[in-house]
Amino acid sequence: MTEVSEKEILNLIRFKKSKERGFNLLVRKYQNKVYFLIRRIVIRHDIADDLTQEVFIKIWRKIHIFKGNSKLFTWIYRIAVNEALAYLKREQKHEITELEITNEYPGSTLYEDPLFTGDEIYKKLLQAMTTLPPQQKLIFNMRYFDEMKYEEISDVLNLSTGALKASYHHAVKKIEKYINPD
Repeated sequence: MTEVSEKEILNLIRFKKSKERGFNLLVRKYQNKVYFLIRRIVIRHDIADDLTQEVFIKIWRKIHIFKGNSKLFTWIYRIAVNEALAYLKREQKHEITELEITNEYPGSTLYEDPLFTGDEIYKKLLQAMTTLPPQQKLIFNMRYFDEMKYEEISDVLNLSTGALKASYHHAVKKIEKYINPD
């Protein structure tokens, strides 16, 4: 099967007869990217899986308002980021209480996750990322894992490239310090 373009997907979605087919193509094209974006933010598979479904439900309901001023994936990315950050905000107080009770360190659930197959260095990187403030973690994810340009990140987050570069730099330094505390 050949790769379907965003334009072709949007054309299918615009018409009632082909909307479902277009949306199915959209899901197939972006589901893994959205899942792994969210997974790197929230860490846990079950939560990332649920949030990915929520993202595509929102896309289904709101696709008619997509104006095409940006790439379709930029719009989808923004929805995914917002869902993940909203989840973190809702759960922030709960997680702090849970950490105090169990004395777990951030990211310790990685070792318990049977679906996580990363090596030790990757696990250490993800643990280090859990110590970052949400915005720094998000910017680090977008730049490091998704290899997005600062201009693309700026479109998604509505931040200046200078602020993004500074935030990314601080995130890298914190991660380096966590991995190599010497």
